[in-house]
Amino acid sequence: MIALVVSIALGSTIIGGLVAASPPPPKTSKQPLLKPFPIIEPTVRYGVALDTFSVDMDTIQYGQTLSDILLATGMQPVSALAASNKFNEMLDVRNLRAGLTYQLLDDPDTEGPDYLIYSPSVYRYLKLDLQGAGQDEYVDLPIRIEEGLAAGKIESSLWNAMVDSGHSFALTDKMEDALQWSVDFYHVQKGDAFQLVYEQEYVAGTEAGFGRVKAARYSTGGKDIYAFYFVSQDSSQQGYFGLDGQPMKSLFLKAPVRYSRISSRYNLTRFHPVQRRVKPHLGTDYAAPYGTPIVAVADGTISKSGRTGGNGIYVKIRHDKRYATQYLHMQKRAPGMVVGKRVSQGDVIGYVGSTGLATGPHVCFRFWDNGRQVDHTRMDFQDAEPMPDEYLPEFFELRDTYLAQLNSVGEPVEAPVPPVSK
Repeated sequence: MIALVVSIALGSTIIGGLVAASPPPPKTSKQPLLKPFPIIEPTVRYGVALDTFSVDMDTIQYGQTLSDILLATGMQPVSALAASNKFNEMLDVRNLRAGLTYQLLDDPDTEGPDYLIYSPSVYRYLKLDLQGAGQDEYVDLPIRIEEGLAAGKIESSLWNAMVDSGHSFALTDKMEDALQWSVDFYHVQKGDAFQLVYEQEYVAGTEAGFGRVKAARYSTGGKDIYAFYFVSQDSSQQGYFGLDGQPMKSLFLKAPVRYSRISSRYNLTRFHPVQRRVKPHLGTDYAAPYGTPIVAVADGTISKSGRTGGNGIYVKIRHDKRYATQYLHMQKRAPGMVVGKRVSQGDVIGYVGSTGLATGPHVCFRFWDNGRQVDHTRMDFQDAEPMPDEYLPEFFELRDTYLAQLNSVGEPVEAPVPPVSK
């Protein structure tokens, strides 16, 4: 037994010596690389990590209520009513319009859907917490604005020219905002041209809509008409101004509706289409789709608001001691349009219809000058007060910047007018 122990000890000593005497393994230049796990950024939207939810999107049907939608998810009636009331506190539930979509976000670890997401427009969303944890919110999304350029030449219509140049009808509306006092958009001619500097709005990196047209040039009849949006440093001067700083705003707008056409002009010998006899037409008819907003062409006070057999639903506005206007055949008046109501130029006073003696949807626009009905399309109205001279250098500096941008796009009918800085 003793010999065996000695042998084992001796063997251990020999092995230990051999191990100690053996050289270390050679060092290699390449060390094994530890690859990190990839970092995956969560998709954060509506204030939550969207990747952790299942998302079910659907379209609101005509006549469908929020309660209908919530009850269909299995929510109890009492909870659905409470959620509907909460929705209505943040956004009138009547804004839940058919044809728009909503989303239900469902966390698999909770019972029933967690959130209902509804976007009344691309600029905002409402998040309704269906678990009752108080995470309801109505959020205005951040808007990024970049300047854009547009140009076109009219071959048939202004709308077609805008679309042919790769832009939407909505930009036409913004151009009319800038030029509505100086360009008669109901008499555009083939060969007319336009150039624009405008604000393009982005929400979440996607084009959302248009802001203001910052500069515009419309070329027609051998002349160029300009409009530049300017706000002085002290904010006392604000609005659209012409090439030399003259205000674009005039006493009256060219027409009370947009997206329309003149279907019947002021005519003292017109044959009446309903009464079938020659009867003077003492107004200008603008044909437009039902429901098109009708606006006041100038500041004033409503002197009449009612309905008659011939005029249908109408509003009459007294602007001053000299001028008055009347708007006939409305589908309905805008809320609050009663006698004595003060309105401003551009305020919506009603909507296009065909009440009274009318063969189709239009507004008959009538104009009084010292108590006599006249053809407003032949009148030349005064401009607003001119910009004071002390603001002109500031204006011209901005104008020259915009002129360079306008001259860089499209083909004006005439050569660009050289800047006239003062």
